[in-house]
Amino acid sequence: MDVLYYLEMALWLAVAAIGFGILFNVPKRTIATIALLAAIGGSCKLILMHFGVHIVFASLVGASIIGFLSIQAAHGKHAPPLVFSIPAVIPMVPGAFAYRSMLGFIRLTGDINSTTYEVALDETINNGLKAAFIVLALTAGVSLPMLITRKNSAKHLKYTKP
Repeated sequence: MDVLYYLEMALWLAVAAIGFGILFNVPKRTIATIALLAAIGGSCKLILMHFGVHIVFASLVGASIIGFLSIQAAHGKHAPPLVFSIPAVIPMVPGAFAYRSMLGFIRLTGDINSTTYEVALDETINNGLKAAFIVLALTAGVSLPMLITRKNSAKHLKYTKP
């Protein structure tokens, strides 16, 4: 396992998360935490994939780690958990698979023979489904920790009877 590769990837994940945090106009006090969450979650995903875990499950685990840590960060920095989790998880979005899927759809509209068509259709469906399931895993990974801990993390929630 090449440690320098994972440190470099963690750095680029953090830089991308900082960019999305600035784009979403998050408070300045949260930027460093967002970068740290992105580096931790994305690195966990990459390390799991290195050990043979499927990319969809690895994305779910990485996003779940970001989700749970964002709840802790929210209490420490006095900001909503979504301020931390959304910019931190966006660098894990499967842009390459979606791009290859769209290129495959374009290739399918052209005039190609039947064997090439079958290969292109198979690759297009494979890339499209991977992209869709990774996005679903990221969504579940970020939202489930917040749903599970909602009762514990909602400070001073008051309910008045109508």
